[in-house]
Amino acid sequence: MARDPGTCPRGPTPGRAVPTGFLRPRASPRVWGPGLAARAAQRDKQEPVIAVPSGRPGSGSAESARPSILPSFFTDCIKPMKVEKKLGRGVAKIHIEDDGTYFQDGGTRKLERAKISLDDCLACSGCVTSAETVLITQQSHEELRKILDANKTAAPGQQKLVVISVSPQSSASLAARFQLNPTDTAKKLTAFFKKLGAHYVFDTAFSRNFSLLESQREFVRRFREQASSKQALPMLASACPGWICYAEKTHGSAIIPYISTAKSPQQVMGSLVKDFFAQQQHVTPDKIHHVTVMPCYDKKLEASRPDFFSQEHQTRDVDCVITTGEVFKLLEEEGVSLSELEPAPLDSVFSSVSVQEPTSHRGGGSGGYLEHVFRHAAQELFGIHVDEVTYKPLRNKDFQEVTLESEGRVLLHFAAAYGFRNIQNLVQKLKRGRCPYHYVEVMACPSGCLNGGGQLKAPEMPGKELLQHVERLYSMVRTEAPEDVPGVQELYEHWLHGKDSERASCLLHTSYHAVEKASSGLSIRW
Repeated sequence: MARDPGTCPRGPTPGRAVPTGFLRPRASPRVWGPGLAARAAQRDKQEPVIAVPSGRPGSGSAESARPSILPSFFTDCIKPMKVEKKLGRGVAKIHIEDDGTYFQDGGTRKLERAKISLDDCLACSGCVTSAETVLITQQSHEELRKILDANKTAAPGQQKLVVISVSPQSSASLAARFQLNPTDTAKKLTAFFKKLGAHYVFDTAFSRNFSLLESQREFVRRFREQASSKQALPMLASACPGWICYAEKTHGSAIIPYISTAKSPQQVMGSLVKDFFAQQQHVTPDKIHHVTVMPCYDKKLEASRPDFFSQEHQTRDVDCVITTGEVFKLLEEEGVSLSELEPAPLDSVFSSVSVQEPTSHRGGGSGGYLEHVFRHAAQELFGIHVDEVTYKPLRNKDFQEVTLESEGRVLLHFAAAYGFRNIQNLVQKLKRGRCPYHYVEVMACPSGCLNGGGQLKAPEMPGKELLQHVERLYSMVRTEAPEDVPGVQELYEHWLHGKDSERASCLLHTSYHAVEKASSGLSIRW
């Protein structure tokens, strides 16, 4: 059930015009159009590739955003100016001086530079998704340091309660780097962050329970409504912010109605920390500084959405997002090897539940959305118990199908589409009314979240081999059905006031917004 912005404590998202945010190069590498397949193909050749505007925005994925590949000249948006059209002219000619100054009309008129905020960025695999060269002030490990340092000198009543939520994918990447098992990694990470000054360290696998359960219920509702609503199905997963950004800014109202309204695990954890946990600690949400550790740079964009900002308390659900790589930087700056730290006890959001080891979910390294929704729908809609889900690879390993059949009839037809090559094909089928699926797990990164752009690289190990190692470590974690995890049902009852309550809708669901395309960028000749 989608939330009603008018009744949710978080104010409705204001309408906003979003300028397109590509990057301007300071050198002259090989230039490609923003065709994502072309950029992805070039990645394998280790060639610097940049995007130029052609009216089709790029993605926020890690498909072409590998910090070891993108050159260091990515520093600015390539369209940070306002271009004024003149009647009778279809093209505005722009000249760029060596100092980066923009001139229109043959160099006679200097153009004013526009300012691009994190909210405005198109997530085009440039400055944000290759954040090696661009400092996002409010979304970096340096910002975390500032908060921790400020706490050391602040009066007791003025200190922030620092909470860090770590994604299972980031833990697996760090485990691979330091040759640890997942449990030791989680405990040693807890020790490290608390040594820096954090007060609590949580695992976002706990918040993922709610994201999965809400996705399951939403799909069953949509499936039952498909006869009366043409946009009920297919339901598209919503956990990947790169995909959401692409859908909103590229396809808008043609795709948005199909996207699940369930919040991602990061943003559900934001609700848990800033609402439930704040109540337990007897503090207001603005007194908590909530940091997440994620495998993806686009999570920084997600945390910055106006939808996840509390007008009442003037605070975000997630104040800062740092990537797995930025955690590694913190370790290096502190001169600490994770493997040498003494483990610390794990924290739990639900105080009455003791956590001895991390837990996870079935269904792969991107959260298991397809598998959980599929198994739940089979049981709920058709009374069929599915023990094992069988995947059928199609044109490539990142596009797979799952079907439920009975007496020769297809009852459920699901798919997983990873990487923008597959996403674009999916979107085109959907727009033409030829999408055969009931549900699609969509992830921007090829191979999913374990291969996110913020994950650690290993120069001495081929990327494919490293990914397989990370996948093995991730799969070592004990799995649980989300409805059986201790504390989940209690939180539904006491915190959310029921599974279908208005409060559950507000805190566990969100909405999406079609963004008007900027027309000025189409008229630039380079």
